Amino acid sequence: MIAAIKPAGSNTRGLLAYLYGPGRHDEHLDPHLVTGFAMLGMPDPGRDENATLTELSRHLDEPVRLRNSEFGKPVTDHVWHCPVRAAPEDRHLSDTEWGEIAQRIVQAAGIAPEGDDLACRWIAVRHADDHIHILATTVREDGRRPKLHDSGIRVGDACREIEKDYGLRRLKKGDRTGTRRPTQAEMHKADRLGWEQTSREWLQDRIRAAIPHATTTEELLAYLEAGDILVKPRCGPSGDLLGYAVGRPGDLNKDGEQIYHPGGKIAPDLSLPKLRARLETGAPEEHPTARRDRPITPWDQATEALDTLHTESTSTSADEDARMQANIGALGELLEATAQAAPADHRAQLRSASAAFARAQWSQVRAEDRAAHALRTAARDIAHAATGPEGSALAALTAALLWAAILAARWHEAKGHAHQADAARQAVQHLQSAAADALSPTLTELAARPFKEETRRILANDVRAAVPEHAERILSDPGWPALATVLADAEAGGHKPHQLLKEAAVRRELSTAHRPARVLITRIQHTSRNPVPNRRAEAARLRSATASAFSAPPHGTQPRAATAPTSQPSRPRR
Repeated sequence: MIAAIKPAGSNTRGLLAYLYGPGRHDEHLDPHLVTGFAMLGMPDPGRDENATLTELSRHLDEPVRLRNSEFGKPVTDHVWHCPVRAAPEDRHLSDTEWGEIAQRIVQAAGIAPEGDDLACRWIAVRHADDHIHILATTVREDGRRPKLHDSGIRVGDACREIEKDYGLRRLKKGDRTGTRRPTQAEMHKADRLGWEQTSREWLQDRIRAAIPHATTTEELLAYLEAGDILVKPRCGPSGDLLGYAVGRPGDLNKDGEQIYHPGGKIAPDLSLPKLRARLETGAPEEHPTARRDRPITPWDQATEALDTLHTESTSTSADEDARMQANIGALGELLEATAQAAPADHRAQLRSASAAFARAQWSQVRAEDRAAHALRTAARDIAHAATGPEGSALAALTAALLWAAILAARWHEAKGHAHQADAARQAVQHLQSAAADALSPTLTELAARPFKEETRRILANDVRAAVPEHAERILSDPGWPALATVLADAEAGGHKPHQLLKEAAVRRELSTAHRPARVLITRIQHTSRNPVPNRRAEAARLRSATASAFSAPPHGTQPRAATAPTSQPSRPRR
């Protein structure tokens, strides 16, 4: 059940005319009162042909007129309006039940506290099966104004109790971090103009798409302005940027003037201070990194940066919560950048994942934005990359994004962030499809390569030794032959399959993986790209170059010395 308190109005009769009228599309049927502050003698224009809207509005406005006649400054914002709607799958509620619900809503809001004989005047009008409208005038019988601060939170809590008591669909408790729902007027306008999204939704998508391309708020606004967004910056006398508003071309008011929306009204995390904190926070102190034997691509850099989420998602300290929240926000930017730069046939699921994850990017946990510098740098590098990723790099990054989204969903759930956890889980579903699509060409290529069964048996022993608790699931996975090929390739580059398997299992736990072999393929391919710089690696490369990878050694060739531990059998080449 959703109760949406509207901005205060000043025309009681005008709102009554809408509630008792036919509606904008003749959707209002049988409008009538279901309850009110005092039903005895209450005029109901819907059921009493002698009652009028003017009479009812005067009845509701009487305390307002009395106060305005006694005090110098008149009250003008006195109309309180709150539609209350049941879910489409909820059962039909009677007028009596809707009346009880309305009573609980006005009590929770502070319009008419229980037992208060001098409370505000209010009514509840029903003109459809699935919802009512509560109208109140916010001057009490004693002339005072009601205390409505945080009324939306109290009403939301009351709705959660109503759902439980009446057996209705149970919604998640709000946390004041979500975007404002489109109004009926915004949706009707979009429909009239043939737009698939309301202006605020359209603007939000484009601002989020622009964030990975900027390092300052000024760059962000310039990027938006270079596109199809109308930008109105707000500057102080010194010229410093104090705020901004954006507009959609063609979105005009009744006077033909362009409508602009402040960033903070589009989404809570798109206000200028929030954007500035994300974009302009400096990098943390750099830690020494291992020497690389090859240039790292933006795709590999992003995959490695995502590893930081694994440890921080399991921490319980406030500092690590702040770091995790920052990384989740940056994860959304990385998802968006990847969706933009991925090959065309992979973009649909990635874009859907990015759109779903937007709601998971912010919560009431204050983010330590400096902690997410590596992820944001990776997102910007991808956004500015001249070319897209090659197949295995895209598969590795998509798999890493999937695991990061799973960790984000778990963290939000552990912190009680219900809406964010749901959003992250929706993103996970899209990323699962994207990861499967990205890995498919690699699996096809690996499956086409011949392989010696003896080598596969030896590698199976590595699996049993490295990850015994998951070994049987890995070996029975249809992707196991492809994983064996990847492990053999890695060994030819000087890596130890046993060690690679252990490291991969630490980075990505396998208990929840539907296809553990596929998970290990992307992780091990990414890890093993950088050859081990030692003599054994060089020897392995020389052996690989001088012996066929797919046939037995020529007659007369001496077998190679075993390099595995003594507990392992010698490892014949493929």
